[in-house]
Amino acid sequence: MAQIAPFRALRYDPARVELAQVVTQPYDKITPEMQERYYAASPYNLVRIILGKQQPGDGSGENTYTRAAEFFREWRRQGVFLQERDPALYVYAQRFAVPGGKAELERRGFIALGRIEEYSAGVVFRHEQTLAKPKADRLELLRATSAHFGQLFMLYSDAAGEIDRLLTVATEPEIEVRDEYGVIHRLWRMTDPALIDLVRSKMRDKKLVIADGHHRYETALNYCNERRAAATTKVGGVPRERSSDEAEVRREGREYAPYELVMMTFIPMESPGLVILPTHRVVHGLAQFSAGDFREKAGPYFSVEEVDSSIDAGRARAILREGGRSGTSVLAVTADRVFLLDRPKPLSYSLLAGLSLRQQSLDVVQLHKILLESVLGISEEAIRDQQNIRYIRDTEEALAQARSGAANVAFFTNPVRMKEVKEIALAGEVMPQKSTDFYPKLLSGLTIYALE
Repeated sequence: MAQIAPFRALRYDPARVELAQVVTQPYDKITPEMQERYYAASPYNLVRIILGKQQPGDGSGENTYTRAAEFFREWRRQGVFLQERDPALYVYAQRFAVPGGKAELERRGFIALGRIEEYSAGVVFRHEQTLAKPKADRLELLRATSAHFGQLFMLYSDAAGEIDRLLTVATEPEIEVRDEYGVIHRLWRMTDPALIDLVRSKMRDKKLVIADGHHRYETALNYCNERRAAATTKVGGVPRERSSDEAEVRREGREYAPYELVMMTFIPMESPGLVILPTHRVVHGLAQFSAGDFREKAGPYFSVEEVDSSIDAGRARAILREGGRSGTSVLAVTADRVFLLDRPKPLSYSLLAGLSLRQQSLDVVQLHKILLESVLGISEEAIRDQQNIRYIRDTEEALAQARSGAANVAFFTNPVRMKEVKEIALAGEVMPQKSTDFYPKLLSGLTIYALE
């Protein structure tokens, strides 16, 4: 049963800052160049907290996490962040054009607190594997700041549109900001207790699928378990720690502590504005690699066709789309050659044994299990630790890295479809890390959930 709650968000004071100069993309989408731009935009840009610069001499006494905590404390003290007076749900809409396209779409949902659940509870479902390093990083930040600065992107089914209709607003948004990708983000506050209770009641029977934020969700879960273990003193079976913002979720008389909740944006799976982009795999640092050897070793598993080595990003996407109509379609780009791998041969499925038919049919799974692990010999552990793999959204950037020699080979696939995400998640299965890239991202800094 999904438990959600309104909360008294911390928000930037518009009298102190221009919002467009202080909000950011999620931490894992911030490149070094973006980090520099955010730093220059405003002394109060959220990047200083969620992805601060490392300094010479950083150690246990002072580092990016201790500086983040100090910025957060000081900005609250100065009134840069103000806490809302009343608990609220926040309607959140994004209007955007798909990269490479012209048609405008809108994606709409709401921000609330959600109770953190173990996956085994059958309430929250993941669809991707996670990486150890990002979780360790986010856990240190959460320990230091005791706050969530970005929302987890959660999907739920609203086929009849009941909840979506409740979120319809006719007033002007309280926030409207355009990000660096041209996406317009709008926010409305809903404080009517009766309407909030109605939304909460209709969400109770929902299953939640993580779209974006697997690492931060599992970090929040780990932090929650840490705090539960530390809260050994009980009063009537209830942890002594209580939320100061009246955002508790109650069930059977139990009151949840602030660390048992996390900030989420809930989007219907049926939304016409759900767009999934592929994330490209760029392989680097292999001791021995040649395009000819790669083609020869991939031949027993796929039909391999050499295509024009001068293709640009648009042509690459067109080739993938055309090939994907009949099944698997993977492009491999090296410094001077390009291969289309499709029509898997019977031998390929011997490497996919133990996976469901749902997973065996996915390009990204075949890429990982056959091409990365078997053909190139990169271990699953090395992939998990990102020893030889970079994950890049931008097709042109991935092409450039392969052609410049900064990488051995770059792999491109078609995006996973929403139907496949839903089926795999609800079946309790996971795809390789970074299998999906939901676009656009939810901005960090629109609302903040402080646990203390």
